[in-house]
Amino acid sequence: MNRHLLSIADLSKEEAISLLDTAAELARVTETPVKKLPTLRGRTIVNLFFEDSTRTRISFEAAAKRLSADVINFSVKGSSLSKGESLKDTALTLQAMGADGVVIRHPASGAAHRLASQKWMSGSVINAGDGTHEHPTQALLDAFTIRENLKERSGDLMGLNVAIVGDVLHSRVARSNVLLLQKLGAKVTLIAPPTLLPVAVNSWGCNVKYDFDSDLNSFDVVMMLRVQRERMEDAFFPSEREYARRYGLNAARLAQLNSRCIVMHPGPMNRGLEISADSADSDKSVIVDQVKNGVAVRMAALYLLLGGE
Repeated sequence: MNRHLLSIADLSKEEAISLLDTAAELARVTETPVKKLPTLRGRTIVNLFFEDSTRTRISFEAAAKRLSADVINFSVKGSSLSKGESLKDTALTLQAMGADGVVIRHPASGAAHRLASQKWMSGSVINAGDGTHEHPTQALLDAFTIRENLKERSGDLMGLNVAIVGDVLHSRVARSNVLLLQKLGAKVTLIAPPTLLPVAVNSWGCNVKYDFDSDLNSFDVVMMLRVQRERMEDAFFPSEREYARRYGLNAARLAQLNSRCIVMHPGPMNRGLEISADSADSDKSVIVDQVKNGVAVRMAALYLLLGGE
């Protein structure tokens, strides 16, 4: 693997599969009574989050601690960053304190790339979400969850039909998933209103549809995306009620899915908007599995980047 994990483009198909296989091994190890491994003992991981996060930050913290690393959670609020300190000076400070790896979430697209490319730090940089650009470890845990539920627990995702539904325009999760799932052989279809699709979506190499109700039973995976109202300055759809009617996963649509289809959501969910409560809590839902699998996948990423092959 490369020294950093900034984008799914950083991984070849073989490296992505190797990371998923490593995550499967680590998941089995951490199911034992003693969940900690000594792999990263003496290493220091910094969680540098410029945006609020629950699942991702806690998942990375749990992953690092299970590998026996020391973890520093760097909160922007109350730090020198809130006083106007630059990203460069923050990075140099962390470097001086001996950080071996930095997990960064930032509202600006490209922030993780800048942190890594400027060589302000000698340690590894992992992108935990940069603006509306990418979220590579979320895509990896999604692929891991799909593989665990629908395929043999190794290899690629060849032959699977995946629908990604909702606010694609503002979703870094959608971008990373399209890159990874297609790299692993899955067929991806984006379903969204035209106003919530990026201008250059035709260059992504996947199918694009505006009608959620057509061919619902053809999908093996339906991944619902959160409507990111905090990023919307204009009206992208007439009303929340209208959006839920046309693009929400409700009981009627859930009943039309084929018997093996699984339902996913990267969280946090807007219940009643992009997904109904009965869909989120149904037997087809693997949303809780996604959260659980996030720890194993992020352990694998930290292990391969910092601990060696």
